[in-house]
Amino acid sequence: MPYNFDSTPNRRDSHSLKWTTYPKDVLPLWVADMDFETPAPIRDALRAALDHGVLGYELLKPQTQQVVAARMDRLHGWQVDPDWVVETIGVVNGFNLAARTVCVEGDGVLMQTPVYNKFYELYENVTLTRQFAPFSFMREGNILAPQLDLDVFARSFHSNEARTRMFLLCHPHNPMGNVFSREELVGMAELCLQNDVAIVSDEIHSELILDGSKHIPLAMLSKDVADKTITLISPSKTFNTAGLFCAFAIIPNADLRERYKKTAGQTTGHVSSLGVIGAETAFSGACDDWLAQLRTYLKANRDFAADYLTENFPQASYTVPAATYLHWIDFGAYVKSGQITTSPYEFFLNKAKVALSDGRTFGAEGENFVRLNFGAPRSLIAEGLERMYKALD
Repeated sequence: MPYNFDSTPNRRDSHSLKWTTYPKDVLPLWVADMDFETPAPIRDALRAALDHGVLGYELLKPQTQQVVAARMDRLHGWQVDPDWVVETIGVVNGFNLAARTVCVEGDGVLMQTPVYNKFYELYENVTLTRQFAPFSFMREGNILAPQLDLDVFARSFHSNEARTRMFLLCHPHNPMGNVFSREELVGMAELCLQNDVAIVSDEIHSELILDGSKHIPLAMLSKDVADKTITLISPSKTFNTAGLFCAFAIIPNADLRERYKKTAGQTTGHVSSLGVIGAETAFSGACDDWLAQLRTYLKANRDFAADYLTENFPQASYTVPAATYLHWIDFGAYVKSGQITTSPYEFFLNKAKVALSDGRTFGAEGENFVRLNFGAPRSLIAEGLERMYKALD
């Protein structure tokens, strides 16, 4: 059946973080939260659970682990033992637990910058040493293409006088939307193995591939890589269920898995029963027709925004994401020329009444960048870009 992504519920009167953080005259195109209705099968499953009438304690059932494992096989040909699947409140919770499992105070955690802002909180949460391997960019006209330099990556291990214990990978990448090739993944994984470094792979956007690229779970590369890897997945971004707070860690190594479970038990946090029901439904395949149409709509949104930026912001540069619903846009030329006299985030918030994500929160490399969320009806994307254009004109 066809789905209408041009019509969405009014979120102004809800508890929505996206729609209530800023004043009502501000159009929110920031946090990675789509405005589309969650697929009907998920809502039906949640409604049935509510109609049952009891919302008591529930545990993760083998059935849910089997559904997750079956989806990995169906999507990627990855043979996951259901016992490898561990529930966690969310992917952010998942990589914080991973750091507490494999690191001690002062150890180094390596990240590729710029990167999802929540990654940086890990250093304070667990008192770890910052180690960064920055991307470079190849520019062609207005287009920015992120480049992985394995020499830079290799030199970043054990930097800042700390031994690297963990590599936190964003795969596909947020905010730039690049999908890593097999060669890139192999190069990074081999260096991690050589340095005896655990790998935590945040693959939350892995089902939001927009251009025909193939997502390869890092742990599929080899048994040696799988033994060092914790893979984090969730239906939250793909199926718009972020508020249900349910994710999964896939951990093939039995010893690492038991240590991770022990660490998780120390936090006394539990995944909600409704979150598990929503995730099980999402991963069952019942929503895959909706997802196929969503990806088509998001790709059209991406291309619409890219064309608008090229035509109306000739000095701006941006990534064309192969995955996610996020544009990473460089307005540095406008800052340099004096047309923007504050940060681009502040300029567009105050002058255009458009809330974008501030590039500075993604690391030092995000100076003069913003991240634009195009997971919304096209009319809202058009309105936001038009407001931005008028503010700068």
